[in-house]
Amino acid sequence: MYRIRQTFDQTSVKDIAEVVRDELTKLSLQKIIKSADRIAITAGSRGVCNIALILKGIVDYLKTLGARPFLFPAMGSHGGATAEGQLSLLKHYQVTEEFIGASILSSMDVVEIGTTEQGLPIFIDQYAFQADHIVVVNRIKPHTKFKGPVESGLMKMMAIGMGKQKGADLYHKAAIEHPFSEIILDGARVVLKNASIIFGLGIVENGYDRTAKIVGLKPGEIEQKEKDLLSLAKQMMPKLPFNEIDLLIVDEMGKDISGVGIDPNVTGRNRDITGTFPHPTHVRRLFVRDLTPSSNGNAIGIGLADLATKRLVEKINYPATYMNCITAISLEKASIPMYFETDQEAIRVGLGSTGLTPPEKSRVVRIKNTLQLDEVEVSEIYREEIEKKSDLEILEGPYPMVFDSSGNLPNQLIHQTRKKDPFD
Repeated sequence: MYRIRQTFDQTSVKDIAEVVRDELTKLSLQKIIKSADRIAITAGSRGVCNIALILKGIVDYLKTLGARPFLFPAMGSHGGATAEGQLSLLKHYQVTEEFIGASILSSMDVVEIGTTEQGLPIFIDQYAFQADHIVVVNRIKPHTKFKGPVESGLMKMMAIGMGKQKGADLYHKAAIEHPFSEIILDGARVVLKNASIIFGLGIVENGYDRTAKIVGLKPGEIEQKEKDLLSLAKQMMPKLPFNEIDLLIVDEMGKDISGVGIDPNVTGRNRDITGTFPHPTHVRRLFVRDLTPSSNGNAIGIGLADLATKRLVEKINYPATYMNCITAISLEKASIPMYFETDQEAIRVGLGSTGLTPPEKSRVVRIKNTLQLDEVEVSEIYREEIEKKSDLEILEGPYPMVFDSSGNLPNQLIHQTRKKDPFD
């Protein structure tokens, strides 16, 4: 194996609080917000970089205007579709009342505020509906289920996240009959028309899973500018170093990594009842080794893998996984693949099921997860391709793939000899 480094766009926000303050200042909110106004701020379930700092920056700024901000979970059915579970998810991301400096009001109750052109009712969180204004905050990125002018971002947060389990369940079912992007656009437009959205804050991350851009948007700007930010997010998104892979080894999957645990926009694996989207990457076998602690046992996406470990399977919280998969109409993503006691067994089976190519000539790629792709391991068969790519650098190797006494790979993919992180 070789350990290599990929080079991505390193654009990043240096001072989160300062940029949040500057973006909100541009919106002239003092002309709209009255003293003591109650302002609801969305808090999502994704592992967005710096999300706690970003939310705190919004709260601090709104307080300077005399407002009374509070947060509410806007995450559809995540957290087991319970108010307590959604609060627990936020805590994993350091989004707590103590750190943020504002209350977090969690409930699964919703209010119907209108209907789409297809006749679908649109729901939003009851606490948000009772507030004087609503702030929508989310990362903008490619969606794992569909492709469209807007995918995962502010519009989706309004149409689905704010609708809690009831709304998310309905809209995912509707996606079997209608294009998902159309449902999101129509639903978000109803929210913009019938709820007091005061502004949106869009976040784009670079290929190193770092905050690259934060943009404050007036309600009337959200739809069009989100399209532009999605284009930027696609340009910055990390990718695998090669498109043809016999065995992809993924050290960890989880809800904090991707909405479906293992991002199809990276692996090319996108099983779904609504159809699949084209992708240049072809992975013959995918082996996933573990589940992140922040997933709280939610293993949605495990069905995208061919092989897994017993230790991962034993960590699965089936009620949470099933609730998420049922709500998303993604039953296939809860399917448990063939699993083994050790990594060595899984890798042997994986390499033995890709054709006539012997293991020593197989195209193997090992990654930590589908968010962190700057340093990866690849088999030596890729040597010639590495030398042809200016964005790839060999850091170490070749060295043998080694297993510990239990038959497992070392947990630390990146060796202690790694070079300095460009963001340290």
